[in-house]
Amino acid sequence: MTETLAIVLGCALLAAAVVLVKNRLWPLGADEEPREDVAEYISMMVGVLYALVLGLSMVSVWDTRSGAEEHVQAEASAAHQIRMLSDGLPPAQAEHTRQGIEAYVRHVTTAEWPAMEEGSFPAQEGWVLLDRLRAEGQVPAGATAAQQITAQESLAQLSALGEARRGRETDAGEALSPVLWFGLIVGGLLTVTFMFMFGVKRSLTHVVMVMGLTALITFTVLLIHQMNTPFSGLFAVDDGPFTRYFGT
Repeated sequence: MTETLAIVLGCALLAAAVVLVKNRLWPLGADEEPREDVAEYISMMVGVLYALVLGLSMVSVWDTRSGAEEHVQAEASAAHQIRMLSDGLPPAQAEHTRQGIEAYVRHVTTAEWPAMEEGSFPAQEGWVLLDRLRAEGQVPAGATAAQQITAQESLAQLSALGEARRGRETDAGEALSPVLWFGLIVGGLLTVTFMFMFGVKRSLTHVVMVMGLTALITFTVLLIHQMNTPFSGLFAVDDGPFTRYFGT
């Protein structure tokens, strides 16, 4: 957070320095118009278009993060349900199911999450653990009717867990389009640069305007950057649902 504030302040001060240098080297003449209608119109259009790019980018990264949060919650909830349902299975199968789902959760929290925080894709080992759990979850021949129903429900929850995991893997690979990043950077530079295209007679007013606009644009772009990867950064989705259910 400190680095973000430092970058925002640094960009604002740099823009202010440019304004002061520009006003010192190329001051407005006594008979010059401080505003031009064409420059004002173009500047306004660039600002409106850039606002659309900012909004689209923000919605995109926020939707990805929200989807990741939902997938993690669904995955942890399904794992918790499987462990609870194991109490209604035959003793041997119940023990295998509990051990299998707890091993899976440990793998997710201790191996996969650190990797995702570094930007890596979840390993295939998680699917191996789920396939093993699915193979051990078949209904034994001597099971009672209640145990058969419980086993079927466990398999249904296992399928839900697999779907949620697949969604989490997709979220881990999501990132903002390079086209939008290009629009964010170039549009921000154009928006700030156009503030220098027509003058303001009061230098202090001009400096405050440019500093405020530059700081706001820099902060918004950095915010989008922090939310661009849902499992890393200041707004990362954590493994809280797993730790709440399993205490790992």
